[in-house]
Amino acid sequence: MKEKTNWKKIAFITGVVALIAGAFDPLEGSVVIAAGSGLIALSTWLTKDRHYKLFITGFISIVIGVCLLFFLSSLGGFGGHSSLSWWWGLLILPYPAGWLLSVILLLVRTFKKQKLQTL
Repeated sequence: MKEKTNWKKIAFITGVVALIAGAFDPLEGSVVIAAGSGLIALSTWLTKDRHYKLFITGFISIVIGVCLLFFLSSLGGFGGHSSLSWWWGLLILPYPAGWLLSVILLLVRTFKKQKLQTL
């Protein structure tokens, strides 16, 4: 008998790999991180995971931060020889905050599952 492919689990694992792999170069990998976060949020929403709202919040934060990162980059960046001061850099803070939230949630899920399995 053929087993049915679990696309939700494949999307989740692909999202985790993309979220971690994109962190090696956060500027160039920002689109990969956003896509990975989106896959994680989608798969946790479809499986009705208890943390799905926080994953969606992290995804939205990452997308907002990445969009603002591209916008500031199109203006020539900030600080240094740019016409924008360093304070404009605060606009991209949702990007690392969303990434950090997603990674912390993944770690919490992993350790809680391990703890439940040992009991």
